[in-house]
Amino acid sequence: MIKIKDIEKTYSKNSVETKVLRGVTFSVQRGEYVAIMGASGSGKSTLMNIIGCLDRPTKGQYELDNINVLQLDDDAISALRNKKFGFVFQQFFLLERTNALDNVLLPLIYTDEYPADAIQQARKLLVNVGLGDRIEYFANELSGGQQQRVAIARSLINNPDVIIADEPTGNLDSESAAEIMKIFSRLHEERRTIIIVTHDRDVAGNAQRILELKDGQIKG
Repeated sequence: MIKIKDIEKTYSKNSVETKVLRGVTFSVQRGEYVAIMGASGSGKSTLMNIIGCLDRPTKGQYELDNINVLQLDDDAISALRNKKFGFVFQQFFLLERTNALDNVLLPLIYTDEYPADAIQQARKLLVNVGLGDRIEYFANELSGGQQQRVAIARSLINNPDVIIADEPTGNLDSESAAEIMKIFSRLHEERRTIIIVTHDRDVAGNAQRILELKDGQIKG
């Protein structure tokens, strides 16, 4: 489903070049649960941004469902990203004075056609992540773990092919983190493709496969 080959990423600032990714190659099969693990500064967030079509590499090849992503223009990449990916971040990025239901519905603003059953689908997703009794609560009335569950429901509203989670438990206590990881495991059982980016080996251990990134390269 995802084929990454010889990906490099170099940032330039004030005539100084910093190479973050140095020839990364790997693939992800449909329905697979993969963790990309590495210390701070290893390049894992940069790699996540490239996989999720949020950034372009300096060099290399990227195929998504046999589509050559790097040959697409910005509008086509944006459309592909909105269709194929759901994102969950360490910072929840919820609208604080907006209720859980409307936060889940937000990504649909960017769809070509607003689904007629959008509200019912959003309610169902919130029930599925254990927030059936918090649907009308504002985001700032929810705990961190509950906010992350809203974010997971939001990532699913477009029925994406791939869920990408960047340090999804980084701002949570251990109990809330365990609950979030159970949700990801359940989503994987539903044959969702999941890529989790983390520095935490316990979090990575929930995945089928761990890719370790060190100094911009996959180890092993």
